[in-house]
Amino acid sequence: MSGRRRPGQLETEIMTVLDAALRPLTPGEVRDALEPDGSLSYSTVVTTLTRLFEKGAVARHRDGRAFRYGALSAPAGLVADRMSRLMEVEPDRATVLRRFVSNLSADDERLLRELLEEDPSEG
Repeated sequence: MSGRRRPGQLETEIMTVLDAALRPLTPGEVRDALEPDGSLSYSTVVTTLTRLFEKGAVARHRDGRAFRYGALSAPAGLVADRMSRLMEVEPDRATVLRRFVSNLSADDERLLRELLEEDPSEG
């Protein structure tokens, strides 16, 4: 990985690894899946997993001296929750949503329009 990650990017990457795993993983296994060269700090992975656990995004159980972690939701759910929390603190939601939509690619804008036209009772 070159350069710094964007805010929340490591959480999303970790959730992706956990979601794809066939069993709960230790922090070391998560780190090795993300960066096999060991350039990612073990303590950074532990801290991020602990935060995800505190947010209710992952489950954990003790396995010997370590914890094993498993995803409770897909990575997309974590991103959606983050977006919702950000919206909660902004009183001018119309401006935020307008700017968000104006920055979407044509494909993403088309997808958003399709999602908004769906019948919520069908989901």
